[in-house]
Amino acid sequence: MNEKEIGEIRRRFKDDRNAIGSIRGCYVNELKHIVSQFNQPLSMLSEDERDMFLGVLRKTLSGKLGKNLLPMEFETQQVAYGEEHKLLMTVRDSALKDDAAVEELFRRIVETVELEGSYLILLIQDSYDVPYRGKDGSRQDDGGNEVYRYIMCSICPVKETKPALSYYMRENEFHNRQMNHLVSPPALGFLFPAFDERSTNLYGALFYTKDTKASQEAMWSELFRCQPPMPAQAQKETFQTIFSEALEGQGSYEVVEGVHQQLREMMEVHKESHEPEPLTLNHGEMAGVLRSCGVPAHCAEEFGRKFQEAFGEETAINPANVIQPKQVEVAAADVTVRLPAEQSDLVSTRVIDGVKYILIRAQDGVQVNGVDIAIEE
Repeated sequence: MNEKEIGEIRRRFKDDRNAIGSIRGCYVNELKHIVSQFNQPLSMLSEDERDMFLGVLRKTLSGKLGKNLLPMEFETQQVAYGEEHKLLMTVRDSALKDDAAVEELFRRIVETVELEGSYLILLIQDSYDVPYRGKDGSRQDDGGNEVYRYIMCSICPVKETKPALSYYMRENEFHNRQMNHLVSPPALGFLFPAFDERSTNLYGALFYTKDTKASQEAMWSELFRCQPPMPAQAQKETFQTIFSEALEGQGSYEVVEGVHQQLREMMEVHKESHEPEPLTLNHGEMAGVLRSCGVPAHCAEEFGRKFQEAFGEETAINPANVIQPKQVEVAAADVTVRLPAEQSDLVSTRVIDGVKYILIRAQDGVQVNGVDIAIEE
């Protein structure tokens, strides 16, 4: 799925745009016990409650593709014979009415999800009459013949509020507010099947994670029988490690920041092109960026080799996962300097009388603890 297709499904979660019959779910306490289950028709909720439910579901399709939204693919054998794929299909095709299948899905999630505290599992099924779009992108509601039927699951932490003194405006009085349980935005979720090329793809799904550090490997294995991609934070740390090792300790500020700046420019060009697929670079393309920024050829070659070892021979990664697009950070011992990427030229490094310095060119006024100071020659 690309960003346009994800956005098209996300727009379904409006009160007048969906065909959701009911919301099924269960509440799980901090001991991983299912305390209660519910099956609530969406139409029976008040307008405000529907908006809140749909808002929660909509956030399950939020974030960056490749960072928070992770596509996955089933193998042909799984689609034909896999019990994990069969379970998801049963839940979808029954429109959540197969109690045994729904409860089995809940059980698998509860046993494998890595979340602290209590949480709520929400499950919906929707049918989308996909409208035809012309080459110019114009929508023609009467020209489509595709019906995309899908399920979506949202896993939302539940937070307990503390008792507090509260003012009640109608009574014009203060009273004690009792402890409540508030549903937080989803931490995890998934969409099945995928919506690829604006059509049903039974070989794919889309996984959502708010936390880009956690892999949820056990949950992926139980629900999809496959390995999750490397989390975005781990991609960043791995990239930093192999970049540092490839430079053999000889990388200058100008070279390292030059590589990051070129990646930022590539990301900006890709953004302006309005290409729905995210920008990705493989080991050869990344090594080419290094060479163009002054990294010696043998170091760039070593980087490419380490890249393949760490990420996989055929893997391409999104530069947005491995660099800070809008910020430059320079750190030494207990000192860290952060500045906007467009002002990276204000920083330089130098050795003066045998001592290493990080220099920041001062512009306009300079303050220390809020007090203007003078810089003397």
